[in-house]
This record gives sequence, structure tokens and C-alpha cells, in this order.
Amino acid sequence: MSIRKLKADKIFDGRNFLTNKILLIDENAVVAGISEDNNEDDVEIYKGILSPGFINAHCHLELSHLKNQIEEDTGLVDFVSKVIRLRNFDKEEILHAIDVAEQEMYNNGIVAVGDICNTTDTLVQKRKSKILYRNFVEVLGFVPQFAQSRFDGIVQNVYEPFFAEMPDTSIVPHAPYSVSDEMFALINQHSEGKIISIHNQETKEENTFFKTGESKFQDFYQLINTNIDFFQPSGKSSLQTYLPKLNLPKQILLIHNTQTSEEDILFAENLAKENGQQLFWILCPNANLYIENQLPNIDLLRKHNCTIALGTDSLASNHELNILSEIQSIQKYFPHLPKEELLQWATLNGSQALGFSNLFGSFEDGKTCGVVLLNEDFTEVKRIV
Repeated sequence: MSIRKLKADKIFDGRNFLTNKILLIDENAVVAGISEDNNEDDVEIYKGILSPGFINAHCHLELSHLKNQIEEDTGLVDFVSKVIRLRNFDKEEILHAIDVAEQEMYNNGIVAVGDICNTTDTLVQKRKSKILYRNFVEVLGFVPQFAQSRFDGIVQNVYEPFFAEMPDTSIVPHAPYSVSDEMFALINQHSEGKIISIHNQETKEENTFFKTGESKFQDFYQLINTNIDFFQPSGKSSLQTYLPKLNLPKQILLIHNTQTSEEDILFAENLAKENGQQLFWILCPNANLYIENQLPNIDLLRKHNCTIALGTDSLASNHELNILSEIQSIQKYFPHLPKEELLQWATLNGSQALGFSNLFGSFEDGKTCGVVLLNEDFTEVKRIV
């Protein structure tokens, strides 16, 4: 069996930077170990940092046709309204945009993706993909009496086609403001022991909606001709309102978190511990800046040892699907964060969030994690393996 020997200024193994080491990759692109640098002749030498391939823990690949269709800084409520209005593109245009966007992710060193699915539009692409996907089939339905019919429709029309080919697929709630208690109960039961995600506290309007009932979400439901007179605010933040309703999944990916308080973090982490669950806090900084020009309090998440991973969101809310670009934005606003920590969020933590750590995220024997080359200032990424 032939072995490629790769050397760079540094090797990031998923947790730490290593120097004077050689990364061994076999002919099937499987990690065969890390050895000492003994000045052998048949070593490929690179300038920069060798890292495992990146994990995009949150994406909406099916919205790729909406690139540059929605202006920046609209606020979340207006953004969601525009996504709903713009979904009906020609099918061929949608499929072409998906193909182009996925190739972009591959070129940017992404090896695995947690992808939100409201349709089966991405299924054709995923059948032939070099990227591994965990599909999150998203359910929306805020009116209680329609919960069962909406849930059954999604199961039949989206979940079952994905599950038949990709059994890791799970059904997930869209967001607290778009899922009724009855729908949460159906999702919770269906997702027992599984990995799910939810868009969490992406706008201050979300917390206001649950604390007082008065927010721009009232206008949103009027816009889509939905009567929500039944809704009674809990008087609590959105996270503290909905999270107790999701006690059966084994892992929950909390997406965005721009309005998450210290009280929310402590509540969520303590509840997860009681339930034997693991939480992952997924950051999509470029989408947060695009939609509301805000960022989560990353230092607060780090203070409480939250497990952080990174996502890109969709091309409706981002200019590119590139995890390195997300890292660059974090560095701009949080320049004190160690590079090793940022890379761990992009690799090992992301693989754990998606349940793929047996394959990706770190240079450990037997993994097919891919290899990317970064320059020292984190401005360029190139796929090596």
C-alpha cells in the first residue's frame, strides 16, 4: 500500500498544533498516522497549516438559488417573509444553483454538512456527492389544530425519501416562533435518541414574542393570513420556553444564538445535563451580520465551556459557503480567540455535532477526514486530500 507523507509548518490535528511531524495518508485517503519528521526524501512539503477538512454544521443548500436575491440588514422577520415569497423558482434553476453551491463547499475544504431540508430538491445532488450530509428535515406549523396533518405531510413527502437513502436523517423544528406545542410533541417523540437542530434566538423579536406577545412576529403572521389569537406568551425567553419540550433527542444543535443570555446558557446546559443530552452551539456569524448586523456573545459561550461549532447558513443570507470566511469574521470581532480553538470549532466539534466524529474532525488513524491547507493568516484554504 502506498502512503503519502505530508509536511507543513504546522499540522493541526483537530485539537492542537504540531510541529516537526509528518501526516501519513494511505491510497484510500485514510489517515495512517502522524510520525516524526526524519528528513525523508519522499515527503510533500507545504507552506502553512495542514488541517482536517472543515465541517459545515448548519446550511440550507436548497436555498442556493436565492444568492443576492435578498438585501442585507432587513431584520429576521422581513428576511423570513422574503424567503417565503421567493421560493418558487424554476426547478432547473434551483438544481443548478445547488450543484454550483455544493462544488463551492467542496473547493473550500468542507467534507461534511448539516443540511436543512424543507423539500427533496437536494436529494439528487446528495446521491452523487463527495460530501457527507446529515439531513435535518424541517417542520413548521404554529397553528395547533394543523400540527398532525402538517407533520404527516412532511414525513411522507420529505422525510421518507431522504430516510430511505440516508438513514441519519431526522425531523427537526424550524424555530420557536414557528412550531406549536403540539408540533413540538410530535417532533420530540419522533426524534428520540437522534440529533436535531433548531434556529435559536436569532433576533430580539423572538424573545420579546415569548415574554410579552408583542413583536414583529405578530405582523409576520398577519402577512401570511394566520390567526394566532390562541398564543399565550410564557413570560420567559424563547429558549427557556421551548427547550423543556425537547427532552428525548440525544443531541440538540442550537443555531445562531445572537440573543442568548447568560441565564439562558445556564438554563440550557443544566437542563441538557439533567436529560442526559449534549448541546452544541452553532455559530453562523456571516449570516447574522447579513440579516441583522449582530453577532452572538462568543465570550459568554466560552465562559461556560459551551461546545461551539460553525455553519454558513444559506446563500440567501451569506455571500459564500466557506467555513474559513466564518472564522475570519469571528477573528475580526473577537481577535483574542486562539487559532487552535477556532480550528477545533471548524473540525472536531463540528464532526461531533453531526455525529460523524468516527470519520472526520481529527487526524486519527482510520479516519477519512480530508486534508486542507491554510496559510498562517487564515486568508486562504486549499483542499489537499
